[in-house]
Amino acid sequence: MQTFTIGFTQKSAEQFFSLIRKNEVKRIVDTRLNTTSQLAGFAKKNDLTYFLKELCQADYIHLLDLAPTKPMLDAYKNKAITWESYADKFTNLMAQRNIERIIDKSLLDKGCLLCSEHLPHQCHRRLVAEYLSQHWDENIKIVHLS
Repeated sequence: MQTFTIGFTQKSAEQFFSLIRKNEVKRIVDTRLNTTSQLAGFAKKNDLTYFLKELCQADYIHLLDLAPTKPMLDAYKNKAITWESYADKFTNLMAQRNIERIIDKSLLDKGCLLCSEHLPHQCHRRLVAEYLSQHWDENIKIVHLS
């Protein structure tokens, strides 16, 4: 099983959709809390759904169960908590939500976890991919597209 992750910031639409097409991604699994922000540009939910289908023959799905809570995200963005604390809280949230039981594995087979962060190092999409890899009886190859 191969799963991708990608962030849309610091990428042009051309770069973003070229990466999706080149890697033969079947679907984008949106892990963002807010999918309609004006700052999202081409990555707003409705636009992204259209572009993916037209340019990449890929599907789009938004899974709110893979997003942090607003208070958790705000605390991290406002530097009230460290990355390590945020990562711990988010990992605990995934466990409480039992995402390994409620997420269909087929969604991530050639699927791509999306969020806004450019790099995966301090991003919850990486945490999701790693958590599921540890909790599923699958050998998941995680590829971060950048």
